[in-house]
Amino acid sequence: MEQENNQTNEQQNTSRRYKIRQVTQIQPSWAEGERGEDGKFYVQLVLDSGVDEYIIQPSAKDIDVLLELFEESKHTIWDDERKILIFDNISLK
Repeated sequence: MEQENNQTNEQQNTSRRYKIRQVTQIQPSWAEGERGEDGKFYVQLVLDSGVDEYIIQPSAKDIDVLLELFEESKHTIWDDERKILIFDNISLK
């Protein structure tokens, strides 16, 4: 019984530490700023085929890199707890 409780506690701790979802689609957008000011980029992450979503706001410097990473990655994961995008299967040419 004690071993079962330990396994259950470990599973619960793991699920609390990592709330991850697969990014199944992205929707990049740009919004105009005030006249003479920079605009803002937004990328909507569609997670697990629409089960959830999250919007990130990359800087103008980061948007190009992010879009390239999305293009190169075969699977992208969003860690909601730590607010991290994890790109998988990127070749090192």
